[in-house]
Amino acid sequence: MKSEKITGIKSVDFKIVAKGHGVVNWNGPTNLMLDNGKTADNHTMPKLRGYSNLSGRVKEETGYKYRKEASDIDFKKTPLYISQNCIRHHLFREQAFDLHYANKKNLKEVLASITGLIRGYVVPSTQNKRTSPLLLEDFVDQLGNGNFEQFGQTGERDSSSFYSKTTFGDTEYLSYGSISIEQLQFISLDKKFDRAAMEITQGEGEKVAELIEQYVQSLDSTRAPKAIFHPNYVRNGTIFEEGENGILLNDDAVAILVDATLKKLRELAIRQAKSYMYIDEIVVDYNNSTKMMRIKSDESSITQNLENKYAVYFYAKD
Repeated sequence: MKSEKITGIKSVDFKIVAKGHGVVNWNGPTNLMLDNGKTADNHTMPKLRGYSNLSGRVKEETGYKYRKEASDIDFKKTPLYISQNCIRHHLFREQAFDLHYANKKNLKEVLASITGLIRGYVVPSTQNKRTSPLLLEDFVDQLGNGNFEQFGQTGERDSSSFYSKTTFGDTEYLSYGSISIEQLQFISLDKKFDRAAMEITQGEGEKVAELIEQYVQSLDSTRAPKAIFHPNYVRNGTIFEEGENGILLNDDAVAILVDATLKKLRELAIRQAKSYMYIDEIVVDYNNSTKMMRIKSDESSITQNLENKYAVYFYAKD
């Protein structure tokens, strides 16, 4: 049993500060109470962390739960946020719909892409999947510049003609994320542990590895990325050394993909109607410690430059 201590950078963690104006991630219509005590269905609400539209008051005879008024919001206690799903969609927007066309005949093209290597995917028809090495938290607003706005449709005066929105002025979001080196560097092509990225035939593994290597090389011609297929990769530290066939990325390949992901994050901007959000600052931690996301608890302990090699979690066993 090979059980050498795993050393090197285990994750690339980061803190994100984003700025913008208005709401880019709406939650949709929300039941709220009007000034006359009636419930209105036509109030549009952004995503607010921890917000409930129920006031806590209950009508004892019927058990009806009273709604809050639209102006009854504390934007510090229930801040505006952009969900990580929304962020991921826009981060990989150019390939957002490609997976609708993925099947077992063309999965090698998916694997040799930013979607296959970083975003991750599940193909329901084949049960093939690739767990994303990229973890993102929701983007949470720090300013709390929320407003209640009432609108009315011209020429109409019944209750249905009035609608309202909770809107926002300037925004500043804080978020954290991480890229797992273990999940990034190994691509399983084996059904043994129920995590095959695709099904391969005899001799196809080397061709898939070559395709991935060419793609990674196209991202940075100054390095020497390698994607190496082997029929029996074993996770370091296992008892029975049960391996699986798959592809292991070398240090240069991992570095290129980490850099490509951070570049996409730095360049991320979302524009929705009259609102927008853009990334203002990213602080990166090349984390070789056992403390996951140490950047969150102690920013003074981070390593902002790539000073070590990336950790290697798998080895080829003949």
